[in-house]
Amino acid sequence: MAINDLEDLEKLTILKAQMDSFSIKDLCAGQFPTVGEDDTVSDVLGAMRKSGFQEIPVVSGGNYVGMVKYSTLLRKKSAIPSTKVKAVMTNLPTLTCISGVTEIAEIMVKENCRQLAVLDGKKIVDVVTRNKIVGIASRMKALKDYKVWEIMTSPVVTAKETEMLSEAIETMIDLDIRTLPIIDRLGNLSGVLGMKEVIENSWKAGERSVSTLNKNPSNQIPVSTIAVTNVLTVDWEDSIAQVAAIMADKNISTLPVMDGDEIVGVVTEFDIVELIANCVEREGLFVQISGLSEEDRVYSDAMYSDIQNEMSKITKIVKPESLNIHVARYNETGDRKKYSLIGKLFYNGRVLNAKQIGWDLIQANKDLLKKFEEAIKSDKDRISSTRRRK
Repeated sequence: MAINDLEDLEKLTILKAQMDSFSIKDLCAGQFPTVGEDDTVSDVLGAMRKSGFQEIPVVSGGNYVGMVKYSTLLRKKSAIPSTKVKAVMTNLPTLTCISGVTEIAEIMVKENCRQLAVLDGKKIVDVVTRNKIVGIASRMKALKDYKVWEIMTSPVVTAKETEMLSEAIETMIDLDIRTLPIIDRLGNLSGVLGMKEVIENSWKAGERSVSTLNKNPSNQIPVSTIAVTNVLTVDWEDSIAQVAAIMADKNISTLPVMDGDEIVGVVTEFDIVELIANCVEREGLFVQISGLSEEDRVYSDAMYSDIQNEMSKITKIVKPESLNIHVARYNETGDRKKYSLIGKLFYNGRVLNAKQIGWDLIQANKDLLKKFEEAIKSDKDRISSTRRRK
């Protein structure tokens, strides 16, 4: 969402004040699963399947020691059902009982996570969930004035009904997404495939490995076989508050966005939390890079430097307001790692989406930024040409 005038700024300032009026207790799950360091990946998947959580706290001797993220299991080719939790857990930031809502939203965006542990000393006392934040957002009057099209991702990636499930899973892993809209031969929305359905299908077949989901025998079937066909959708002119209410009430993280009978995008819990994280007025361009693994964070300075250089060029054409880049790592082979970067640039009341895949993180970031520059130049040329014709 871009800030176009004083009225927009006032609305976002009000949104921040409204969100931060809630305490961390309003965001907590109350009940949550845990696993031990010596538990296995199979144990983790069982806990995720039962609870619906995609990040599970790891405890040792009653103390919190880390998190196991579903996204990590998807990327780690070496993770098999018997792999110990301590080999796949990660260090996510933790919260205290005085953490603010917008602060928590920023952490969730930066780490691309759905759950965060709340500690009292070293003891875990609760877990904050992304869905709870979205639930609070649904009650915010400030979000009734903004439309879905302002934050949705478009164009949307889809899979055909006849596409093999293994191919759809590969797409989901590559893009680091958990839900994929399914279309029929005419291009109409016919269903939705979620990782929940994928895991359930593999679980029933006795397959407990996540890192080889796309190769599991049970996934050599058309996506239509297990896709959910009773699909909830939203209209692109619906308010963000309406969408947040549906997500919170139905515990749905992703909704297809429609313009009549045509699917024009998807909107996610992440999009709403990202909006909350960005509702603070900042001097200059706000840049957020999320999804970097611990070992890849050494490249963040170089990435930010390239962003600064590229944005200085773009600033001569338009006024960029915020840039969010999400990094996903997959297809790890030995020391080689492939990266998928998805960027969202807010400028002049518009949202520009771009994607780049590559083996070199720094180069992929440069190529992504170049796509933004080329798209903005193309848009400027189009507008200039239209004016000349008039």
